[in-house]
Amino acid sequence: MESYTGTFLYGLGSLESRNDLFSKIRQTLVTKTAFVVDEVSNIVKEAIESAIGGNAYQHSKVNQWTTNVVEQTLSQLTKLGKPFKYIVTCVIMQKNGAGLHTASSCFWDSSTDGSCTVRWENKSMYCIVSAFGLSI
Repeated sequence: MESYTGTFLYGLGSLESRNDLFSKIRQTLVTKTAFVVDEVSNIVKEAIESAIGGNAYQHSKVNQWTTNVVEQTLSQLTKLGKPFKYIVTCVIMQKNGAGLHTASSCFWDSSTDGSCTVRWENKSMYCIVSAFGLSI
């Protein structure tokens, strides 16, 4: 049985062509495996609009809304097929003049992991969703 070791770029031509190919491959891999904040933010916003939409604040609906937001967000994130474990949190708060302060801290690899927070509001409530993606 013969073995072959050599370049897979045989016949590609100039060094510039090879560099272009490597650049395209690298970009494709990053796109398929990166936590893209804009992409995740859009998914979160769509989940909020779908779950809450134009509703006014109703205390009796908050548990249902928060559950729907996090479940829809997780469902859409997993459909991306990226190598991440996801964590999604959702806070819904009535607009009544009270303050709300939140913070989060993560010990992770900033070159592969990521997070985004979306603040949404209407006339009667705030919805704050944080999504974290941890590379696996």
